[in-house]
Amino acid sequence: MSHSHDRYAYRPIVDRPVYDWPEGRRLAIYLGVNYEVFQFGSGLGAQLAPAQTEPDVMNYAWRNYGNRVGAWRFFDLFDRLSLPTTALINADVLDACPGLAEACRDRGDEIAAHGASNAVAQGQLSHRREDHLIADVTTRLAALGVTPTGWLGPWISETHGTPDLLAKHGYRYVLDWAHDDQPTRLSTRHGGLLSIPYSQEINDIPAIIGRHQEAETFAGMIRAAVEQLLSECDRRPLVLGIALHPYIMGQAHRMPALARVLTELREAGDPRIWWTTAGAIADHVEAHQLAV
Repeated sequence: MSHSHDRYAYRPIVDRPVYDWPEGRRLAIYLGVNYEVFQFGSGLGAQLAPAQTEPDVMNYAWRNYGNRVGAWRFFDLFDRLSLPTTALINADVLDACPGLAEACRDRGDEIAAHGASNAVAQGQLSHRREDHLIADVTTRLAALGVTPTGWLGPWISETHGTPDLLAKHGYRYVLDWAHDDQPTRLSTRHGGLLSIPYSQEINDIPAIIGRHQEAETFAGMIRAAVEQLLSECDRRPLVLGIALHPYIMGQAHRMPALARVLTELREAGDPRIWWTTAGAIADHVEAHQLAV
């Protein structure tokens, strides 16, 4: 039995081609903002506290707060700082939260696919059902006027064939593989598929829900990551994806810490930083054949 995935080969980051991001910049930073829906009374979902009974009103309502309130706090902050984002959208958002996905589109965010809902992990699906899921999600999100070319699996869940199916359906990049600080190329049955870095560390779910940290600590993690990557980026181009969820960092008591760190970074105006989207990173890499 093979213990290898055969998607990419080992190559240390110190043994790669050196290149620039647009305008000679060296550190690409993007915000990956998750807009998610969950089932009432069943299915998967992050928990603020253990559920005692079903339906789990407390955790369902807490998660739903992000779409009703937290997302709009995010928009206010991102607009004030002129920050583009990659909007990672469950296709079920279109029906469950009318106007939310459209607001992302209208402010110029990149629209990327995040499965149908976060109540189901696609790694449990058969090949046929996963094929149908990816096709259906793509078609539904294309109704926003832009066909998504990037994919983040709900709960970072894949089958052995997920990269093959994504490439088959025209996706250019996937965010599931948090194995590098640079874009890398995954092998698939239908050609190459880019893996764009999406952090599981600079990510509010593992930090706040998993490790029971709070907003100031998470903001400190963002500062520290940027500091370290800036110290390295003269030697190699790097990517930092900051993963956010409106029902976590969009809470009133957490927004000030997020606002402070993003404002500090934006106002510092470091010329090495490219504030961008995951899709723009993929565009640049593909246009110049940069990924290994």
